[in-house]
Amino acid sequence: MPAPLDHDFGGRVDQVVDRAVEEERIVGAVILVARRGEILYSRATGLADRESKKPMAADAIFRLASVTKPVVATAALALVEAGVIGLDDPTTKFIPEFQPKLADGSEPVITLRQLLTHTAGLSYGFREAADGPYHRAGISDGLDQPGLSMAENLSRIASVPLSYVPGTGWGYSVAMDVLGEAMARATGATLPELVDRLVVQPLGMDDAAFVVRDRSRLVTPYADGPGKAIAMGEQHRVPFGDGAISFSPGRVFDPASFASGGTGMNGTAGDVLKLLEALRSRGGSVIRPETAAAMTTDAIAGLETTMPGWGWGLGFGVLRDPLAASTPQAAGTWRWGGVYGHSWFVDPTLDLTVVTLTNTAISGMTGAFPDALRDAIYGRQA
Repeated sequence: MPAPLDHDFGGRVDQVVDRAVEEERIVGAVILVARRGEILYSRATGLADRESKKPMAADAIFRLASVTKPVVATAALALVEAGVIGLDDPTTKFIPEFQPKLADGSEPVITLRQLLTHTAGLSYGFREAADGPYHRAGISDGLDQPGLSMAENLSRIASVPLSYVPGTGWGYSVAMDVLGEAMARATGATLPELVDRLVVQPLGMDDAAFVVRDRSRLVTPYADGPGKAIAMGEQHRVPFGDGAISFSPGRVFDPASFASGGTGMNGTAGDVLKLLEALRSRGGSVIRPETAAAMTTDAIAGLETTMPGWGWGLGFGVLRDPLAASTPQAAGTWRWGGVYGHSWFVDPTLDLTVVTLTNTAISGMTGAFPDALRDAIYGRQA
């Protein structure tokens, strides 16, 4: 019976990856598997750009989408440790004009903790139908509308009624964008400056940034298509759940685009691994062990998420019930991904960290490919 990380796991992973690339469901990927910080599997496969037949490289730079969230969450918790912000501070302490209301017109307090845990009553446009309130208000999820300012997007977010009373529910949302702005206002620095100083530089995440420092290494983005992945256009919508995700890959090159704390960063698989390993080893050089422990523990006990078996920590999903989640991962595993085609997880019972960055939305993030990759690592039979 195969076991997690047995001597055959790399061969099983190769089979999953080779099949996905051959079938053109995934154009290219970089995959890292580490145990106790030692890299046991490292592979760059497929193409960084299919049209020019440019091969994927280990140091390829990806638009990270929601892989941004744990980076910004770590920076936020470093500011909490420094006493600059408090998790129970009201958001209006830093952004006085951000005053979204409930459907009945009342204006509840939204705390920074609620932003961090997605319990603030906010939403994402991609979680709504095409005529939903976020679409009618023109709210950006942080992946589209190049040149849109933070001030304008905050105004649009605040114009839409909250989905529920803050603290009483969970909904994946633009909350990290709001949190990022609160962090910037609290310090007088920009969010990119804060993230660079508090997380990126201390961990040596050389290519992690809200800008692309070496465009020659930036992968070309692709999207799910009929039969095989297709090249992403400058304005591209990919169906997802009940709605669709709106992408503008060129957003990253427009300096007027707001720095999205939820989706705005770029970086390599190695950059992501450095962050996750720092958190797995209880904070590394960026946050205290007790802060890292709180970050990686379910922080919303008693609230249900839209993901069976999963709760939420201070920045990403935390596994409550492996059976309900239909996963071989152990309870306490933490994970998330990014809609440009990424998935990652840390199973602390095995001291296991896995990073998979692809250039294919959405197949690289959720569904058959990341599930098969995970099962191959654990030796789970299909």
